[in-house]
Amino acid sequence: MRVLIAPDSFKGTVGAAAVAERLAEGWRLARPGDDIRCLPLADGGEGTLDVLPAARRMPVPAVDAIGRPREAYWSLLPGGTAVVELAVACGLPLLREPDPLGASTFGFGRLLRSAACHPGVTRIVAALGGSATTDGGSGALVALGARLSTEGGSAPPLGGGALRHVTGVDLSEIVTPPVDGVVCLADVMSPLLGPAGAAHRFGPQKGAGPGDVVVLEDGLMTWAAVLGGDPDAPGAGAAGGTAFGLVHGWGARLESGSRFVADLVGLQSALCWADLVITGEGRLDEQSWTGKVVGNVVASAECEVALVVGERACELPAGIRLCASLVELAGAAEPAIADPGTWLRVAGRTVAEGVR
Repeated sequence: MRVLIAPDSFKGTVGAAAVAERLAEGWRLARPGDDIRCLPLADGGEGTLDVLPAARRMPVPAVDAIGRPREAYWSLLPGGTAVVELAVACGLPLLREPDPLGASTFGFGRLLRSAACHPGVTRIVAALGGSATTDGGSGALVALGARLSTEGGSAPPLGGGALRHVTGVDLSEIVTPPVDGVVCLADVMSPLLGPAGAAHRFGPQKGAGPGDVVVLEDGLMTWAAVLGGDPDAPGAGAAGGTAFGLVHGWGARLESGSRFVADLVGLQSALCWADLVITGEGRLDEQSWTGKVVGNVVASAECEVALVVGERACELPAGIRLCASLVELAGAAEPAIADPGTWLRVAGRTVAEGVR
């Protein structure tokens, strides 16, 4: 059997490449004669840089979401495409304590500026996701050269909490994008504002209490009015509204992260080779089928599909041959999280034995 192992990372636990390798080890215990290919994937957010083939890392002095110095990097692909991942500089896991009102994308903007000014870069791919921020991308635009002002004419502090005081934005000195433009990758289709938007839906995940959410929503509403553009556009709320800021402040276009990364790494060709594809992620739920790696692999595959997930919290669509859950195999969430490598091997062997 020709087996393609193409998972997303199990976020916060183990990266996509390690997931694939552990599953392959488990599979070989049961079926050592099969032909296995590992193709780790990402949804255009956290972990995107780790799955890119033939990429050269470009280190950049940056800052994290609360302004602390941090050595970060972006990746240069053959042909002139620069891939810049927000989470490398401004990811939520980098903070010991979240700062929902003060966190900004300024450090991400430094990476974007470095890539835009690098000789030979013809296109920037901005991987959004995993952010600690809800600033509408305002910090990134400031790092790129935008000037924000308040009613008194002074520059506001960075962070989403200050956006409600912004009365103007000057983009005349912003860094020019590369000749082939900027693509923002997103794994959510949430609008900027409203109950499903950046503040209400994702703000609590970044430490925002009810009062903070009100402040952030008010700020994003003000920001949308000042910057212009459609706050109701699908995906505008990605990464705390960073997608909205880059689209309307830097001329970026928004695309599905999982499909874009799949094209970069050659998923379709690999699926044509395979008799069976194994994909998965840390938590399988209803969101997995819209914009995520699992949903894209299932929709793209013409071969049989099996899933390995950390935890399963939804029904499976028709056509899934098997689904192994680390939590179910381990008997509880704690051991599965404590030693995911072991349980991924067990899952790989379980799936291999189940398809005999």
